[in-house]
Amino acid sequence: MADSYNVAPETASILGSTLRFKGELSAGEALVINGQVEGTIGPAPKVTIGPEAHVKASVSADVIIVEGRVDGDLKAKVSIAIRPKANVRGNLESPLVNIAEGAAFNGGVTMEAARSESKAAPARAADARPSRTGTAD
Repeated sequence: MADSYNVAPETASILGSTLRFKGELSAGEALVINGQVEGTIGPAPKVTIGPEAHVKASVSADVIIVEGRVDGDLKAKVSIAIRPKANVRGNLESPLVNIAEGAAFNGGVTMEAARSESKAAPARAADARPSRTGTAD
């Protein structure tokens, strides 16, 4: 079975299990985190939090996969996958969210398709038109 969360074949920066990082982390390539990170992660195309990782950070990416522990909010443009042994404490925001059976999750979930201003603007303009009923000037 193919991994439905792969956006495209890519190179990845892998942060090893002995890594301890505090601060702001962003990348133009995929990130695989196996150590401890505290702060903010993203933006990045894809962030994978490995099974031994402990992240105390807000995470933003196109795709987020959690296999380890996260204390922080996750925001993805495409999808968030919380795998069976993951432990997440924080809010999830993405058009597609998958929380596997066996995962520990404590937080809120917001699932809305991203809206572009160009699509939303005509609808608002139509709502603002005066009705054709009534008296003429």
